[in-house]
Amino acid sequence: MKGHLCLLGDADHVHVRRWAQEMRARGWRVSVVTARPQPQEGVEQIVLPPVHRSTDWLWRVGAGRAAVRALRPDLLHAHYITSYGYLGARVAGRIPLVMTAWGSDLLVTPFESRLKRCLTGWTLRRAQLITGDSADLVAAARAYGPAAALHEVHWGVDLNRFKPVDWADKPGFEAVSLRSWSANYRIDQILRAFAQVRRVHPQAVLHLLGGGPDEAALRSLAAELGLQLAARFHGRLDDSGMAAVLARCKLSISVPASDATSVSLLEGMACGLAVIASDLPANRQWLPLEALVPVDDVDALARRWLALADHDTLARAQGAAHAQRMQTEGARAVQMDRVDALYQELLASS
Repeated sequence: MKGHLCLLGDADHVHVRRWAQEMRARGWRVSVVTARPQPQEGVEQIVLPPVHRSTDWLWRVGAGRAAVRALRPDLLHAHYITSYGYLGARVAGRIPLVMTAWGSDLLVTPFESRLKRCLTGWTLRRAQLITGDSADLVAAARAYGPAAALHEVHWGVDLNRFKPVDWADKPGFEAVSLRSWSANYRIDQILRAFAQVRRVHPQAVLHLLGGGPDEAALRSLAAELGLQLAARFHGRLDDSGMAAVLARCKLSISVPASDATSVSLLEGMACGLAVIASDLPANRQWLPLEALVPVDDVDALARRWLALADHDTLARAQGAAHAQRMQTEGARAVQMDRVDALYQELLASS
């Protein structure tokens, strides 16, 4: 056993759950302190009182400190700077503290008020190691002047599960969005662009995965646009369910207003799909300019979607290029090996 790693994060979030299992597989004892519990095999869990608003984190310090004292980990790793990162900064004491930025915690939240920006800087400056999954996210962390080492580490993809299938076996030109059904991810705009695509390609199908708080409004919009049968609302699926939908599709769409490196984007690329994404710094690291569309430009999204639907050979070639790149740069195992090594270096120097 390499040591006891305690994750501070949402235990019901797939990224935290995957991280826990990857570290267990590398010989760490893993526990989780969380305000959003979900049991996980082999992972001890201590549940904090629920968090309903951002200010609740100020009142979770006592419970967080008691949980960490009970667990006595060798290493703390907080996921999401402006929630669990703050908690970790308050409770770590002499325990080495790692923080991982997820995106909005550095790209959006700190700009909501001067107080939040000051608190974000205070939090980051108490970490000994910071990771982010895109260059712009790492740069955003660096702007606060932390003493910690900063590393760009993305979440990676399980290439054994998310992999290409024969293009000829796909039923028509079906598209998929893997993003959550909430405002930042612009699912409403995907539906409006899809309505334009359907006027030219009436057999087109759109699969919506992810689930989220805007489900009722999005279903209502789909009905208003006449897409009840063509837009298929799957909600949250496990990895095997996601892979099954991706196997049907030729195009993956991800057009949020703000994002770091998206696992959903990488999963679509790994499956050999063509991709349309928002023109954001993180996406420019992974995609050519022709795959990017301006944020909040429904017409540009529809035009790009139609161009790929009209030219199947082009979509196929782009998908093949994406899959090839993911084989060299996208494996989750490689990224988690890097984290494992960083953990060990941090412990050795503490």
